[in-house]
Amino acid sequence: MAPLPKPDVILTHESDLDGLISGVLLQRLAEAEFGVRPRLEAWNYHGLRQRPLHEPSAWVADLALDPRMDRPNWVIIDHHAFDTPPRNAVLIHDPHKSAGRLCYELCQAAGLGSPELDRLVHLSDVADLFRDDDPDFVVATDYANLVKIYGFWNLLTLVEGQIERLLNHPLLEVMAVKRQVENPIGLAWSRSNVIEITPTVGLVETVVGNPNLIVHALLDDPAIRYSVLMTAVRRGNGSLAVSLRSRHGEALAVAERLQGGGHPNAAAATLPRSVRTTEDAVQYLRQVLNPRPEPALNRLNDLFAGVEPPA
Repeated sequence: MAPLPKPDVILTHESDLDGLISGVLLQRLAEAEFGVRPRLEAWNYHGLRQRPLHEPSAWVADLALDPRMDRPNWVIIDHHAFDTPPRNAVLIHDPHKSAGRLCYELCQAAGLGSPELDRLVHLSDVADLFRDDDPDFVVATDYANLVKIYGFWNLLTLVEGQIERLLNHPLLEVMAVKRQVENPIGLAWSRSNVIEITPTVGLVETVVGNPNLIVHALLDDPAIRYSVLMTAVRRGNGSLAVSLRSRHGEALAVAERLQGGGHPNAAAATLPRSVRTTEDAVQYLRQVLNPRPEPALNRLNDLFAGVEPPA
C-alpha cells in the first residue's frame, strides 16, 4: 500500500469503543509517521453530515463513507457497507473486521503493536461485530458498554489517552454487576414494553440493563414478531438517537431512512433536535417509517385513467 498522506485531523465515531480505539490508534500512527499528533474529533453520523469538511487532508475511521469525503489526501478506514467506492480518497475497507482492527493492522505494520493492544482490539472486534459465538463475547460486551455508560471523552480522559489501561479496569467490575443484576430485570420489563412503529419495526423501552443484549434476546424470542428492534438513546448534548438491531440484515435499511448508518444488523441514527421525548420519537418514527397512503384525489384519477370522456 502507498504511504498515507499526513492528516490535518482525525475523525472517528463517538458512540462506541470501536470509534475510541480507532481514533487513538490513528493518532499514534500519525505521530509515529510524521512526528505530530493531529487533532482528534469524535462525531455521530448526523453531526458529521452537518460539519464542513474543509481540511485538505484527513483520516476518517468508523464513520461510513460520506461522498463528501471522496477527496484527494483523505483516507477512509471503515467496515460499513457502501454503494459506490471512492475515486479520489484512499479506502481501507473490510466488512469482516472492525474499524479498530483495520487501524490496528496499520499500527502493527509500523511497529506499534503490543500484547495489551492485541487483547483490547480483539475484545472490541468481537463486541462491535456482535460475534456472539466467540468465547469472549460476554466480557467483550462489558468493555463495549464502558463507552455507552461513561462517554467517549470522559473515558479517554480517565485513562489519559492510554487505551491499554482499559484492560481489567475496575470499572469493568461495575459493568459485570450491571449485566448480571440488571439484564434479567430489564429483559423481563422490556418484553412487555415494545411499541409498534411499523408491522416489522418495534421500539423497545428500556429501564435497566444493557439495551443491546436485551434487544438481541428479544430478537430470539418467538413471541416478538418484529424483525427490527430499536432503542432510544439520549446523547450527551441532549439529542435523541435510536440504536437498531436485527438478525437478517434489515436494520441498516431502516437506519438509512432515518439518515443514519451502520452495519446490516447493527445500525444507528440521530433524530432531529425537535424530538425531545420518547413520545416525540414514537410519533416521528411512525411518520417517517410508515408508507404514506396516496391522496384520495390521485386514487380517483387512477380509476378513470384511460376512460374516454362522453361526446
